[in-house]
Amino acid sequence: MGKPDIKTREDVYLLVSSFYKKIRKDETLGPFFNDVIEDWDAHLENLTTFWESSLFLQTRYYGDPLKAHIKVDQENNHSITEMHFGIWLNLWYQTIEELFEGDYAENAKRRARKMGTFIYLKIFEARQGQ
Repeated sequence: MGKPDIKTREDVYLLVSSFYKKIRKDETLGPFFNDVIEDWDAHLENLTTFWESSLFLQTRYYGDPLKAHIKVDQENNHSITEMHFGIWLNLWYQTIEELFEGDYAENAKRRARKMGTFIYLKIFEARQGQ
């Protein structure tokens, strides 16, 4: 029997929390997240809302992920590179493939790829303005 697709907020939370367990342990990405995020429970709820909004086209997310990522890059001496986004995306895909399959799972991969590219380009653009 196949894996389920991503259908509910609980599914999104499972994806997000499983993914960030990997991120927190990753020797390259972990420090960026572990040094910045003080309340992981709140962060996971916020990211669940973000992905739930993105995948199910709801409009309940009001944060600014671009601003947050630019700030982290600035606080880390502009050291974020395309390699970091590649690792992030590979771990995202790996987590999805372990847990889910189907249209929403594939859409979560596409959206992450587009978002990662956009955020990286905006980080690079922000560096030029300094």
